[in-house]
Amino acid sequence: MYLLKFRRPGPLGIFLLIIFSLTILQSCKKNKSQIGAQLAKETGNKIFSQVDMEQFGQKLKSAIASRAKTLQNPKFTEAIYAANNYEPVLVTKYFPDSGLLKATEIISQAGDHGLSPETFKVSEFKSTLAKIHQKTNINNLDAAYQALIELELAASHSITAYSQAIEFGKVSPRRIYAQYYTKTKRPDSLSFIKPYQTKNLAFFLDNIQPAGADYKMLQQALKQEVLAPGCSAEESKRLIAVNLERLRWKNIPAEDKYVWVNIPEFKLHVIENGKAALTMKVCVGEGRNQNIAPSLTEFDDNDLEKDRPFNRETPQLKSMIHSVQVNPVWNIPESIATNEIVKYAAKDRYYLGNKNIDVFYKGKLVEDPETIDWSAADVGKTYTFKQRPGDDNSLGKIKFLFNNQSSVYLHDTPAKAAFNQPVRAVSHGCVRVEQPLELARALFGTGKKFDRISTGMVSKDPKAENISLPKQIPVYLSYYTCWQDTEGKLKFAKDIYGLDAVLYTHLIKI
Repeated sequence: MYLLKFRRPGPLGIFLLIIFSLTILQSCKKNKSQIGAQLAKETGNKIFSQVDMEQFGQKLKSAIASRAKTLQNPKFTEAIYAANNYEPVLVTKYFPDSGLLKATEIISQAGDHGLSPETFKVSEFKSTLAKIHQKTNINNLDAAYQALIELELAASHSITAYSQAIEFGKVSPRRIYAQYYTKTKRPDSLSFIKPYQTKNLAFFLDNIQPAGADYKMLQQALKQEVLAPGCSAEESKRLIAVNLERLRWKNIPAEDKYVWVNIPEFKLHVIENGKAALTMKVCVGEGRNQNIAPSLTEFDDNDLEKDRPFNRETPQLKSMIHSVQVNPVWNIPESIATNEIVKYAAKDRYYLGNKNIDVFYKGKLVEDPETIDWSAADVGKTYTFKQRPGDDNSLGKIKFLFNNQSSVYLHDTPAKAAFNQPVRAVSHGCVRVEQPLELARALFGTGKKFDRISTGMVSKDPKAENISLPKQIPVYLSYYTCWQDTEGKLKFAKDIYGLDAVLYTHLIKI
């Protein structure tokens, strides 16, 4: 079953679809006898000259209704053909100039994009196209109607499925990933109708892939069978394929300046005008693929529709950095309080005091935490915990804030030794940055606000202070295990969260 799903069109979507369909009708509508005569001429089979378009329309309408579950998108398909009087739009427009034949050739090369041609039922498309020329099999009017319907619907499915997959990606990331929050444009009625509108179908299909150098580099690596470190040829092929799919998603940064964290790379980049103005190491959240297994195998079918991330994984998202907090207060999450803080407090009566952690009950400070029974059930949920600013604060001297539903942010850390590790998936989900002051400089520039930040970070009497950015800057937390780096080189990273395996499983489903 083809996994690319479309948003159900509302009244406006259907209206626009019909308007554009009428444009198709005006551009390619022919006299009913002309269509049959043209088919007879192109195929050398006179039986097509007897085709009556009104009868054909009734048969096509019935065929669309009966095949609703197998069509690429039944509602859009129905709307297009209804607006065109159920005439064979694609056959009429593209069969005479070999446009359909060229389309089968292009779709057959889907492997250049890391996709199987059979995902788009190209063999069925080819066979129906070949059948239309077979006089011995099409020797009566019913057979002519059937052959024409089969070709039109096969062409419709293959061409629209392929064009949507290459332009937008075959798989919707929001449908397969539990922690994916990046706005990603998906196919709609206007994109669905493009293959019906274009004047040159082959040119259209040849030019809908991403135009960026990064996509072309991965395509070249796939063609040359480049091996990823520690991976077999097949594993490398799959790894490149899933990252080509990621590059087809409509979520690529378009801003002149933004912050990009590639989670598997353990790096942060400040990109300005397409170049890295600043690069540094980061630590990201722990993942489910603790052993970093290189094998990119399929998930169990029972798990196919369910992505089960480890609760400390850094999410994929896009947001806007709006401010920083110098000498931050750490509002300790309930999960950390339950699994860590209360256990440490139970073992060491001085732990909370040494770590500058305050305890609150219903918003009121608990003056003497030693009176708390740390063995009580749900004690981590009964109380809330905050760590005051200072050298031991887990957020370090500064945190960078952006709105998101996962409560994550970029922040400093007192645990500097972790930046020396090759695998830096060690946090609870937030992103620890190696050079926080340099990141602040890159975002704020020089001036009074930056001076307040740099002075506050070395203060002997640290107090929390919020400082807003003069202009909000986009931040992308992304996940690429094969990509073109900021110097134009092909890079690979381990699949620390097992997300390649999830994507690959969906990518190969037909």
